[in-house]
Amino acid sequence: MSDEDHAWHEAGPERLYVITGGRSGEAAKEPLDLVTLVIARSGPPHGMQPEQAAILRLCTAPISVAEIAAYLGLPFSVVSVLLGDLLAEELVVTRSTVPPVADMGLIKEVIRGLEQL
Repeated sequence: MSDEDHAWHEAGPERLYVITGGRSGEAAKEPLDLVTLVIARSGPPHGMQPEQAAILRLCTAPISVAEIAAYLGLPFSVVSVLLGDLLAEELVVTRSTVPPVADMGLIKEVIRGLEQL
């Protein structure tokens, strides 16, 4: 990454406020966590916010939200807002690395069955 991509590192909380437009929390419909994988659908369009453009350049291959935050030196909360915008614009896709939890009733039945053996 170029020095321009890291220009916001030296700024304080005011810069983070500007980056997110004062928003907090996730703008994404799907909840994001630190291990959610993100991949860009395309490169950054001309005139895009530098932080979002940097995210798109990082996401040429699947990368976790935690890695994006670490590479950019931005807090998870800021990255999740930016990713929410990118998801809304369909510039990235996400995939959870954690499989959905199975039905607890089924798990209890299996345990009871195993206990009877």
